[in-house]
Amino acid sequence: MDKIRNFCIIAHIDHGKSTLADRLLEITGTVDKRDMKAQMLDTMELEREKGITIKLQPARMQWKGHELNLIDTPGHVDFSYEVSRSLEAVEGAILVVDASQGIQAQTLANVYMAIEAGLEIIPVMNKIDLPAAEPERVAQEIGKLLGIDPATVGSISAKTGQGVAELLDRVIADVRPPDKDDGPTRALIFDSVYDGYRGVILYVRVVSGVISTNSEITLMQSKSDSLALEVGHLAPARVEDPSLGPGQIGFITTNIKSVQFARVGDTVTLTADSASQPLPGYKKVQPLIFASLYPTSQEEYPKLTDSLDKLSLNDASLSYTSENSIALGFGVRIGFLGLLHLEIIKERLEREFDLDLIVTSPSVSYQVSLTNGKVEMVEQASALPDESQIATIAEPWVKGEIVTPSEYIGPVLGLIVEARGRQTKLEYFDQTRAVLGFEAPLAEIITDFYDALKSQTSGFASLAYDWDRYEVGDLVKVDILLAGEKVDSLGAIIARSKADNYGRDLCERLKQLIPRQNFEVAVQAAIGAKFIARETISAVRKDVTAKLYGGDITRKKKLLQKQKKGKARMKQIGKVSIPSSVFMDLIKKG
Repeated sequence: MDKIRNFCIIAHIDHGKSTLADRLLEITGTVDKRDMKAQMLDTMELEREKGITIKLQPARMQWKGHELNLIDTPGHVDFSYEVSRSLEAVEGAILVVDASQGIQAQTLANVYMAIEAGLEIIPVMNKIDLPAAEPERVAQEIGKLLGIDPATVGSISAKTGQGVAELLDRVIADVRPPDKDDGPTRALIFDSVYDGYRGVILYVRVVSGVISTNSEITLMQSKSDSLALEVGHLAPARVEDPSLGPGQIGFITTNIKSVQFARVGDTVTLTADSASQPLPGYKKVQPLIFASLYPTSQEEYPKLTDSLDKLSLNDASLSYTSENSIALGFGVRIGFLGLLHLEIIKERLEREFDLDLIVTSPSVSYQVSLTNGKVEMVEQASALPDESQIATIAEPWVKGEIVTPSEYIGPVLGLIVEARGRQTKLEYFDQTRAVLGFEAPLAEIITDFYDALKSQTSGFASLAYDWDRYEVGDLVKVDILLAGEKVDSLGAIIARSKADNYGRDLCERLKQLIPRQNFEVAVQAAIGAKFIARETISAVRKDVTAKLYGGDITRKKKLLQKQKKGKARMKQIGKVSIPSSVFMDLIKKG
């Protein structure tokens, strides 16, 4: 165990984390130069296109007689739980900061998680070969953040390999070997993938004991029994070993048929000599936002559900329920970890399964306390109980940080206030850059907050946030009525302070989008029995006087009066049909 070093790489998006992983694999000879390709550990096409790590990947390397186990973790906030489990599987972390950009919001979030996990942090500046690099300024920022001497911050170029060999030496010198644990066999699952030919493959860190090929194993949280068909390590391809021992990171091939039974954070133990307590920190990941997906052709609905079933084999956080919309037909409502998770699932469905999808605007889950003492979770306005039965409505709040140039602090504070948020801290890295701490309702952050932030700060600000709590708010249900009839799919749960503007805006847009009928149509927004906005779609009128050629004016008036009575009668019995294109236009325009 003294020769084992387990570490991960943490960084903000696009600071060179995956490129550094490539150089580590190349310099240690883990992958031959002829087999090397950019973003070696990013195995998904989407990861390569977007330049981000979505699915974490471990790799074992040999360097100067030591076994180095690297975990390349996702950098995005949506996958913070998976990152936290990965941090529990290692003893050290390389913190990569772009020498031209400096510390960003996600850098801070990852550093806090690493410190919480008790890891040895090795800070390095990347991209020092760029003309725009400012190593002295960035070293000062990192030194202030970690409370260390800026002179101890390393400098590398992950692209050229400059300083990477010295970084490996520092990993061996600074990162402690795994702690010895003589207890019963326990291993932490920090990821799992589904292989159609083999079953679920667990990525584990063995904390104590030994897991050998053909061992009978038990997953303690899901209470699933299985057989360790293969054990081994990743380099980064799977390499079979006779066993995995204390402190080692590797894989276990099982005969489990879905990752739903092998969740991240679960504990693997031997069935015959099982541990009494699982490893701490396990939780079932709960979705933060919800959205509905509809196929553009109803014939593709069975294909959509089949595709989601296949995707959920590899994504334990993915679950869905069927729903039916009057305008869009059959679809599914899915819970997501965040906006990036939603985007990934949508793109995978469209690319891998050739589906053409309509995605509704994302919403959040509300905690509704009823007057009878019960508490319900509500994801859609249409599912909200009657107002007389509701005691309080609580909405999810997040804690976040924004790193911004100092001159944009005023506009950023304005955005936070507009999002019904509160500023919690303001700290300066130096005279030019500051970090703003805030808390705000999640529903406000997932709409256009990020776009507005980039617009207000000329693209220089960065944002990171994480779920914090449910907080009771002054929230109301805004109903939309067409010709006096409620349209459930257009209702929304909105803060009372923003309800009037929301109702007016939606009524105006519906007036433009809904085709004119043969009778006058009132478009109204209401909170309970109180109407807060109204627009009128005028009727299509035929020129009934076209056939008259002169004569008394009373003949013209008589025909117009007859038409008016007909329109009034039609208004009483007429039904407004809303084309699906109206819903699609509303969704596209947010």
